[in-house]
Amino acid sequence: MELTLFTLNWLDVISVAVTFIVILLVQVLNVYLHILTDSDDKAKSIDVVDRASVKEIPIFESRDSPPTTTTPPKTPTTPTNGKLEKQASLLDNDSHEDEDTLSLENLFPCDQSEIYASKKISFIIDELIQTEVNYVNNLKKGLANYGQLKDKEDVPEGLSGEEKQKLLIGNISEILQLHEQEILPLMLRNQRDLKGLFDEFAVHFEKNHFYCYVSFTMGKKSSMQLRQENREWLQTYQTSIKDKLGIDSFLVQPIQRLTRYPLLLQQFISEFYKSGISCKPVLTAVCKLETRMRRALDVVNQAEEIPNIEELNELDLMQLGNFRRSTEFDAQHFPTRKKYRAKVFLFDRSLVCTEIRKKRLAYRQHYHWEHVELQRPLELATSNANKIINLLLKQQENGSGGSGGSSGKREEYSFVASEAAVVKQWLQATHKIIEIARNEHARRNTFSLPMDLVLGVILSIWLIWQYL
Repeated sequence: MELTLFTLNWLDVISVAVTFIVILLVQVLNVYLHILTDSDDKAKSIDVVDRASVKEIPIFESRDSPPTTTTPPKTPTTPTNGKLEKQASLLDNDSHEDEDTLSLENLFPCDQSEIYASKKISFIIDELIQTEVNYVNNLKKGLANYGQLKDKEDVPEGLSGEEKQKLLIGNISEILQLHEQEILPLMLRNQRDLKGLFDEFAVHFEKNHFYCYVSFTMGKKSSMQLRQENREWLQTYQTSIKDKLGIDSFLVQPIQRLTRYPLLLQQFISEFYKSGISCKPVLTAVCKLETRMRRALDVVNQAEEIPNIEELNELDLMQLGNFRRSTEFDAQHFPTRKKYRAKVFLFDRSLVCTEIRKKRLAYRQHYHWEHVELQRPLELATSNANKIINLLLKQQENGSGGSGGSSGKREEYSFVASEAAVVKQWLQATHKIIEIARNEHARRNTFSLPMDLVLGVILSIWLIWQYL
């Protein structure tokens, strides 16, 4: 008796083959379209910064995501000798190409034993790691003391409730999680590999993981007001738990820690040159990290002004996206013909214009990126042309009274900077915002079959082929 396990015909073979071919073609087409879109977006994004003609910001819907770092104004590094001054000027150029370019010398590991032979450098590294341990422990202790005040029996009404608790201590728990789970472990495992330590540390800044400090700074004003209103109870509670430092000292530690990082790295760079150590990969890595830290610190310092903007309560900061930078301009608002000194705040989804009134900031307008264009003046013969950037507002097509039927754009603002470099840096920041948004938009509009779906389809076809 002959036993037949299965029968195979051309219809089965063709159906399976067509399924595999379709899946393969979809994946290939998806990759091809993504490459084309990405290259086209990059070419258009470069025009926003480099060309003097109209720079248009395309329509997009951005979402909060870990973006790349922006380029705030540089704060000069104080050199200790000629070599350090040369290195600092090298890293402070506008394009930052030197810090991101890998030379052949940087691709190969160097002998780091001579670095550890320097007692001063070893002391700096030990201080960096030990202070990180202390920082994590202090945050833990502070959260244990003040993280659950809402549950205390005699807590005043001004501190009761989850919302008031969040206003009081901000996102300290998020900061603790970053340092306890990411920063401290990378320091401990790279104690004998400084290049690895600096490179891994820099990645967290590049992925914007330190944006939690920006959020913390924006909530600092509300926290200070809440503490001042309940000062008497907080002092009594501090005495009862025998906390010598108090909640004010606890809540100032995150900013102190963030400012301490670049100072330690500057000491490291200075001693590196004084010792005559020839380990360029480590030097490149530490300079790159120090630059990233200074950029992040600039953004944090600028974010402190956001809660001081008058009448900003009509805006939901969460809807504006991540804060990127602020810049001062001499502004002219064309609809009202008013001129004033302005500070412009860039967010992922919006641009916010404020008027500087001595020590106050008065809210004026805000614009979503999809509703505006940025334009450089065409008359480049004038010396001030490179210091000017115009903001155009796109008119609604369904508006009445338009003649000729063409889509309208009206001049809304003219921003004049003190130097051309300020405009260049500002455009670079907007370019990064646009690039991030385009990538997000491209991912959402890309048709892609997930691998689990592909494997499920293959398994289903195999089962049908075998048993039906």
